[in-house]
Formats: sequence, structure tokens, C-alpha cells
Amino acid sequence: MRYGIDVAQQRLEWSEQVERARLAEDLGFDGVWGFDHFKPMYGEGPGNCFEGMTFLAALAGATTRVRLGLLVTGVTYRHPSVLAAEAVTIDHASGGRLELALGAAWFGEEHKELGIPFPPLRERIDRLEDTVEIVRRLATGEPVTYSGRTLALDGARMLPRPVQRPCPPIWIGASGEKRMLPLAGRLADAWHCFGGPDGLSRRWEVVARAAEASGRDPAGILRAGSLSISGDLDTVLREADAQAAAGTGYLVCGWPEQGAARVEEFARAAMA
Repeated sequence: MRYGIDVAQQRLEWSEQVERARLAEDLGFDGVWGFDHFKPMYGEGPGNCFEGMTFLAALAGATTRVRLGLLVTGVTYRHPSVLAAEAVTIDHASGGRLELALGAAWFGEEHKELGIPFPPLRERIDRLEDTVEIVRRLATGEPVTYSGRTLALDGARMLPRPVQRPCPPIWIGASGEKRMLPLAGRLADAWHCFGGPDGLSRRWEVVARAAEASGRDPAGILRAGSLSISGDLDTVLREADAQAAAGTGYLVCGWPEQGAARVEEFARAAMA
């Protein structure tokens, strides 16, 4: 099992973010994760919230080994070509440590407040599919002409190529069985979903069928879930074992309410 930790870049000072990321790296976590929103997602009232992609770029210089990602980057917030350029920049700044996790976006209230268009779900999923295709094509460094469901490129070319070849691993956060899970099966290097082992196993069957139908080996798709490490530690460890037994290969741990002491305790118990 591989483990990442969500360092939750909200309601904190920048120095606290760096401290959390460096602790995770020192303890042996595989990844440090943030989120792609512009205001805090829990608690009351306004508070600090660092922008996601520049957050990763800054952490690239503050860490040396741990991989970096957002769960997940909403494809509504940036034009896919701009996102591709940001991803390549972070990949170079980090020496090839970016995990590019994408989703269709969901937080309509935030879009309305900031004046960001929030199309219907069908169009957002179309844009997600276009984004994956555009990122992968632009990563080749060759001219790209593309006509997709929601946008087109005309002789676009982007250099340098990313450090990771052919491009950084693309995660897709998905739970909807009609379109999102099949899309993950066709396109994702890693699939992330919330839920317990049984629910993830059932959804994985949809992902795997779509992968096989598109000529892919489902075994090549990393199955990722999330894990709260705030409760009784023995219960947390049993949940992690159950996830592993069900085929989950990566767990993103939420930052616990007990703070750094619990992170260290969990790391010693689960990752030794």
C-alpha cells in the first residue's frame, strides 16, 4: 500500500503548510496532496486558502522526494492548455514529482461567487475528456490540432516536454457510474474515489469493464481511495488493511484532528 496525506492548504499560514509537507516527506509518505478551491471548504467564516497549482509549484521547492498533487483539479477553473503549461512547469520544478489529478468540478457556489462559468454536468464531463486528451497531446512537444467536444486547438505546440514521459500520471476522480467511471477506465492512469472497500470494489468493476472494452489492461490503473486517520488507531489500521485486501493500492489520508502527533503515530504503525 502507498500512502499520501492531504495537508489541507486552508485556514493556515504558509509556514504551516511547508511544515506539514516536510513532515510527511520525513515520515515516508509517498505523496502530499492539496485541493483545487479558492475558499475554505469547512469551518465557519472566511479564512486563508492558497491557490492549488501555485501551491504545488511552491512545495516543489520546499521538498525533495515526496510526490505532489491536488485532489482534484477542476477542469472548469483553467483552460486546458493553460493547465497543461502549469503541469509541465510543476513537473520540471519538482524534478518529475507531479501527479495530475483531474475532475469535472462540482462546487457551483464558488464558481458563481468568482464569476467562473459553471456549465451543466454533461458539458463539464465533456471538458474533462477534452482536457485529458489535450494534456497528453501537448506533452509530446509536437504541433497539435484538435477538435473536441468543448474546444479546439489549431497547430498548438508547447515546450519543454515534461520530465515524466510521456506525461505526468493522470488521476481521474470519479464516482458516477454512467459516464465518469467509464471515462476513468478509458483514460486514467489512476482512479480515485471516496468510500469504503465494498463500495470501491463495486465501482471498480465499472472502471475495469470500461478499460477492457477500450483495449486496456485494468491492472495498469492504480486504484486509490481516502482514509481518515483521526479515530481510534487500531480501527484506522483495520480499515487500511481492508482497503488493501479489496485491491486499493493508494490511500490519501486526511490531516487528522489530533495534528502532527497522530500523523507520526500512524506512519510508525502503518508504514514501518
